[in-house]
Amino acid sequence: MNKDQQASKSVNPLNDHSKGNLLSRASSTPSTRPLRVAILGASGSIGTQALEIAREHSDKLEVVGLSVHTSTEFLVRAAHEFSCRMVCVTDDAHTKDSCLESLSEHTKLYTGTEGLIRLIQDDALDCILMGIVGAAAIEPTYVAIKGGKRIALANKEALVVAGDILMPLVKPGQLFPVDSEHSAIYQCLMGESTPYTTIWLTCSGGPFYGRTRSELQNVTAYDALKHPSWQMGPKITIDSATLANKGLEIIEAHHLFGADYDQIKTLIHPGSTIHSMVTFVDGSTKAQLASPSMKIPIALAFSYPERWGIKDEPINYQKHTPLSFGEPDMNTFRCLDLAIHAGRLGGTMPAVMNAANEVANAAFRAGALDFLGIERIIESTMDCFEVDPISSVEQLLSIEKDARQIAKTFITN
Repeated sequence: MNKDQQASKSVNPLNDHSKGNLLSRASSTPSTRPLRVAILGASGSIGTQALEIAREHSDKLEVVGLSVHTSTEFLVRAAHEFSCRMVCVTDDAHTKDSCLESLSEHTKLYTGTEGLIRLIQDDALDCILMGIVGAAAIEPTYVAIKGGKRIALANKEALVVAGDILMPLVKPGQLFPVDSEHSAIYQCLMGESTPYTTIWLTCSGGPFYGRTRSELQNVTAYDALKHPSWQMGPKITIDSATLANKGLEIIEAHHLFGADYDQIKTLIHPGSTIHSMVTFVDGSTKAQLASPSMKIPIALAFSYPERWGIKDEPINYQKHTPLSFGEPDMNTFRCLDLAIHAGRLGGTMPAVMNAANEVANAAFRAGALDFLGIERIIESTMDCFEVDPISSVEQLLSIEKDARQIAKTFITN
């Protein structure tokens, strides 16, 4: 495919309403009342930063609902602070924690996955911040989209696994990406009617950038959790060390922006100042720059089409170090290559890849697997499956379950 042919396929997704799987820009009018939000995964890195924004903009945001998996004491404190109408604890082992008895009588307590679905469906909510980690967000995201809720999507696995089903259901202006890279791409495309040729997904390179495979053989989870730029949860921090995270983000960008995989390039940028870039047909490139903080993309997903002030330290460009770039070494960090391969195969293979990665990631953090073993588990699990066309969310959840079991068997053996 030559450049002109490629460009003709790369319409700006924010202005193209002809395809259901493209993110479209809605003409929005700011509401006269606060946006009523539920923060799912409230005790995680995304959730706690979202609560900071809610404190800073209490006149514009009303936190109506919260969910956690196990952090019930955090949930109770936050529910009291924000006078939440409803909360949910998804881990069955923590639904009877004694601290939950101190919830206000005006706060409805939901439990388990079914309870989370009921919370999402409540008419009191305008917007869902999907901060749940991993494939556990697939069904809640599906329910939120079907229910017409505005979605601030901080979970990439839902689109990695089920993007072919979810994106055609998204209405114009309903879904806003919260991953810093995808928010940056969204911002670069805002106001543009020109087709793009290339999406540049930036990547810090993680804590092991520049190392050889032999140097990676004995690294520990303690080493891998020392990210040089970002403060994130443990799962995504390990994914950033293996570069699996960037592979997942490439698949996510494919679904969000309708880009061919050949148009999505990974760019190593250790400074983590440029969050992503877009090159247009005339050769011009737009980039979004900011400090390595998730507060800007979270706030924009809440505030769009406006921008709110954020209490974060801005970059001093007069004193900032020069910007530097590089290419990813996919021979050393094979998780990136495996994720791209799964994305290109399409169908059910991304679900298999993602499930194996989640299992291997957890095993590495638990000390049951070496660092390079993560890629071995992913590849071995992928080799056990044929690519099938996607038919339903239920089918994907079943394949996810099977792939997890196979990955666990490989680790045990």
